[in-house]
Amino acid sequence: FSIITLVLLFCFSFAVNALKCYVCGSATSNQECNKNLQDCQAPLDTCMTTVGGFTAIAKTCSYSKICTSAAAIASVDSNGNGVQVTCCNSYLCNYSGAASVTLHRWLLVLPLLLITLLFRLHT
Repeated sequence: FSIITLVLLFCFSFAVNALKCYVCGSATSNQECNKNLQDCQAPLDTCMTTVGGFTAIAKTCSYSKICTSAAAIASVDSNGNGVQVTCCNSYLCNYSGAASVTLHRWLLVLPLLLITLLFRLHT
């Protein structure tokens, strides 16, 4: 290998591994939050999305361990109160955000409705 080949390999290895996330401080919608992009600087290796209630959303570059710890203790009750934290580590992987909190009620209710419907059909 020549010096030029080694330098090119070195540069491309960093370019391929660069993580890019959507970032915002405190937005009222996912669409508003997705207007800003950021290249995460090492050692930040995770895109972290935090959604509080139905209207507050924040996205940032984070450490994997911090994000997974925050996600483990975060919770949202059946009324939508609380905080939801999600973590991902691929290029612009944190596109979704606030919609997941709005839809969580339907994800809880829909299986119950289907079970009730199936039960009534079989009785």
